[in-house]
Amino acid sequence: MLNKLDPMGFPLSYHVGIFAFSGLTAYAGFFELCKPKKGEKVFVSAASGSVGNLVGQNAKLSGCYVVGCAGSKQKVELLKEKLGFDDAFNYKEETDLKSAVKRYFPDGIDIYFDNVGAEMLEAAVANMNTFGRVAVCGVISEYTDAAKRAAPNMLEVVYKRITIRGFLAADHMNLFADFSSATADHLRNGRIHVLEDISQCVESIPAAFMGLFRVDNV
Repeated sequence: MLNKLDPMGFPLSYHVGIFAFSGLTAYAGFFELCKPKKGEKVFVSAASGSVGNLVGQNAKLSGCYVVGCAGSKQKVELLKEKLGFDDAFNYKEETDLKSAVKRYFPDGIDIYFDNVGAEMLEAAVANMNTFGRVAVCGVISEYTDAAKRAAPNMLEVVYKRITIRGFLAADHMNLFADFSSATADHLRNGRIHVLEDISQCVESIPAAFMGLFRVDNV
């Protein structure tokens, strides 16, 4: 079924980004799966991406302590200076991810929003608190490398009673009206910043797509 789009006074590009599946994925994954509580500690991987940056911003609006990881110094600064993350780090500069995550979460992680998979998921689970929640949104580190597979220590999952759940935004279309209303309100009141990386012309699509895997894009 097709419906006529109501731009709600926002640029049309927002409706293929923050008001589309990227925004709904962040909203549903964080609020519906992770059930955040004020003061909890949240870790977001691929935090400057279209989903991760919104998870982090929603977490801050919920009164959480938020740390993100990204793949460049520029993106780390973006997370801290523009998006309001409490801290951030460049995973490419770390030789031991478990130790790196521990450094930013000395008291453990309550919520991990996973966009990366593999070793990052291992590192997060190793640093999770009891009854921690993991929302598995994506595994970008594994999309282009079928041989790159890693799994968390399942004894940690058992002993800490960690919940790990994968999901798709399409499973949560019932939340769309609430998500759209809340997002519009945050935008109008300047509580959420929009990140867009716009490429012109159809010919630019392949390069823009491959840029996702080289962490070129915001």
